[in-house]
Amino acid sequence: MGDISKDINSKFVNNKVKALINIKYTANWLSSKENEFFKPHGISPQQYNILRILRGAKDRIKVQIVKDRMIERAPNATRLMDKLCDKKLIERERCEHDRRVVYVKINEVGLELLLAIDNNENVSFLENITEEEAIILTNLLDKIR
Repeated sequence: MGDISKDINSKFVNNKVKALINIKYTANWLSSKENEFFKPHGISPQQYNILRILRGAKDRIKVQIVKDRMIERAPNATRLMDKLCDKKLIERERCEHDRRVVYVKINEVGLELLLAIDNNENVSFLENITEEEAIILTNLLDKIR
C-alpha cells in the first residue's frame, strides 16, 4: 500500500493538508492510468465521457448540453466531438430552424466501442479497494465538494 509521505518524500503540516495533497497526487496518477487505458481504443478520457453522455441521452442532444454534462469541462469539447465524428463514432446534425444549434448522437459503432470498453476488465488499479470502500470514498469526496 502506498504512502503519500514516502511517495513524494514530504512531511505535512497536518492531516487535512496531507489529504489534499494526496487527492491531487492521486488524481494525476489516475489521469495517467486513464490515458493508458483508453489509448488502445483510440480515444481520450474526455471523448469517452462524451460517448457516455450520448449513450445515456438515448437520442440526439444539443452540443451545449453535452458540454454542460461533461465531468471535466473542456474548452475544446467541440473539437473533441469533431474527432469523434471523424472516427465515425457519433453523428452531427444542424437544427433546421436555427442553424446555430447543432445536435449530436452516438451511433452503432460508438455504442459497440463503449460496450467493448465496459467489458474490458483491465482496470486493475480499482481492484485495490472493495465495494464498501468505494462507497465510503465516494461519500468522502462528495462531502469535500
